[in-house]
Amino acid sequence: MDQPDGNPSDKTELGHALESTGSESTQQAVELTQPKRDIGAFQIIALGFNIPNSWLAVAVAFSTALTAGGPVSLIYGNLVITAMYGSAAVTLAELASVYPTAGGQYHFASIMAPKRFNKSISYVCGMIATVSWIICSASVCSVTSLCIAAIAEFYNGFQASAWQLFLISQALNVISLLYNLFLLKKTHWIHDAAFFLTLATFVSVSVVCLARGDKQSSTWLWTSFESSSGWTPVVSFFTGLTTHAYMFGGLDATLHLAEETLDASRTVPKALMSTIGIGFFSGFVFSVAMAYCLPSLDVLANDLVPVYKLWRIASKSDTAGTVFLIIIIIILTYIIAATQQTTSRLLWALARDRGLVFSSQFAKLSPKLGDIPMAALLLDAGLIFVCGCISLGSSAAFNALVGVFSLMQMISFAIPAALLIYRKRSEKVLPRKRAFKVPEMVGWACNVGTIVAAVIETIFFTFPTVLPVTGSNMNYAAVVLAIIAIVMAINWFGFARKHYQGPRIEFAQ
Repeated sequence: MDQPDGNPSDKTELGHALESTGSESTQQAVELTQPKRDIGAFQIIALGFNIPNSWLAVAVAFSTALTAGGPVSLIYGNLVITAMYGSAAVTLAELASVYPTAGGQYHFASIMAPKRFNKSISYVCGMIATVSWIICSASVCSVTSLCIAAIAEFYNGFQASAWQLFLISQALNVISLLYNLFLLKKTHWIHDAAFFLTLATFVSVSVVCLARGDKQSSTWLWTSFESSSGWTPVVSFFTGLTTHAYMFGGLDATLHLAEETLDASRTVPKALMSTIGIGFFSGFVFSVAMAYCLPSLDVLANDLVPVYKLWRIASKSDTAGTVFLIIIIIILTYIIAATQQTTSRLLWALARDRGLVFSSQFAKLSPKLGDIPMAALLLDAGLIFVCGCISLGSSAAFNALVGVFSLMQMISFAIPAALLIYRKRSEKVLPRKRAFKVPEMVGWACNVGTIVAAVIETIFFTFPTVLPVTGSNMNYAAVVLAIIAIVMAINWFGFARKHYQGPRIEFAQ
């Protein structure tokens, strides 16, 4: 990465995993695969928050938390999940201030892993992160189609079938693809606009619902634990954290756009920490506001989009509730485009490191379209389509697929955290002079906290959400993870084992 002052600097190899680029031909190849740096500081901060969009994530998934413990689970879950993802954000921010690359956590893993295992460890980390992002995009497409269908159902009684929801979600997928191909580089202002729109909507929804809605008592709100899941209170609370995990789904987005960001070693860590700060504030305030406005827990049961019904009741206006949901659909459509953009950069980075079949094609940038990874974008859209097809065969299978997104994401964060501990936070991998730095004790605590968070999610996010367990409510996350592991193994033994080299780039210091 270039120095902020623009002075020339010597390039140094950071970590044993970085391939030497001594030959002229290799240097030219590296230069040809570098995208333009045209994302400013505020834009990357805005995008970093826009994708997780914490309060909106709570809005579209809050029914799980209510089932797992009522208002107590909905509110206090914010505190627990912020501690978990805050630890991950600090860990990633410290590493990103030294290694600002599109590969993000899997590049960190390659640099810090023992030389004997750095290829396999970074490959696993990279594939886990990549698959989690593809699932994230498919999930947002699905949620947006449900929101659109909810309006049609309320006003016309139209109940969309699985294939109709699939068509809506894939139309959104195609629209986002076309935007990323032809308009993205011309409309960087869209990140800023979406940022202000989502914050303005958060304030408007919270104020209107609190001002007009009937209120629950504060005693009920802050102390009532009402679990209908059938689990013990502790298990129920932790399974309910799946709602809050979506608050920071896509936390690593800014990592994968680092090579398009100006002064990335400084701005990317700022974006990560801003996402945690703004995300906690908006998520917590929104959770409290909606909990005060809850009519009762059973009123929202079995509703297609429960928050839509809550907004109509709390605002005492069907029109207001519908307007809020329409704005949410607009924001979600932007998020689909943003997740496509981010996922394509991660796929491109993995292909550039020769970790995917047909890497030579997916690693190319398109000069005609502003040096964007066109092939990687098309691959991402195709994989989102494949994920959507699963919903046609089995809604339970698709829900299980979506359910592993947060779990896989946190595992990808925990791998570099564990390696940083293995390296004892040595200056060789984490120089003292870096753009983002926390006290050593805080750094150690956050590294350990990230691993603990991954363990918690691995255990509790694979539990069925309710008891007794039936075929329809069973959590098939373990099956999904096993299938993903098989696909990763096939790609490893069929291609990556011989060709993957880890990050093949240099950093300027």
